[in-house]
Amino acid sequence: MFFIFGLRTGVHRLGVVHLVCRNCGNAAAQVITRRVTRFSLFFVPLFPVRTRYGMQCSFCGAAYDLPKDEATRLAGH
Repeated sequence: MFFIFGLRTGVHRLGVVHLVCRNCGNAAAQVITRRVTRFSLFFVPLFPVRTRYGMQCSFCGAAYDLPKDEATRLAGH
């Protein structure tokens, strides 16, 4: 008997805000995302292992990690 298991990360888009980028200094759209890594068994995701929030500049592509409360505040939830 053998088991097929692993981790799978899903990216969920929470919203888009227009801010000045910390990296390039341009006023551009910043995409707010939530990345959830789940443990999967036989290709079925079972439970979340890690949840991270981030922001990515649409102009230069620089990505930053955000705390959960700041990400939800920026996304407008």
